[in-house]
Amino acid sequence: MTYPRSFLRCAMLALLLLSSCSANATPAPTLTTFEQLGQSVFNLRCAQCHALVPDTVIIGPSLSELATRAGSRVPGMDAAKYIETSILFPKDFLVPEYTDTMPTNFGKELTSEELEAVVTFLMTLK
Repeated sequence: MTYPRSFLRCAMLALLLLSSCSANATPAPTLTTFEQLGQSVFNLRCAQCHALVPDTVIIGPSLSELATRAGSRVPGMDAAKYIETSILFPKDFLVPEYTDTMPTNFGKELTSEELEAVVTFLMTLK
């Protein structure tokens, strides 16, 4: 079977375009099972108020790139400890342009595994 030249040109162009798109694509990070648990906790408990998209405000600040920013918020405190403390004692690290609406009962409502998992998930946001 023979194909018209115009068809072959279009097919070659399509293959070329598709191959160039995939060469520049950045794969999404694969989360561990524990990070997925943290993501589930985040989706159930945090996503109503916090976005993961940059410059997107729902009620509280966006948590995009949180792991990168958290490590420099308090001298001598690493990012994971800052995130954990922010969840357990939100009044300790209020962001000035936001109202104090963060629930203060996560220490009672989350299991230690859920807390550790959500912190671990938030540490993937670099």
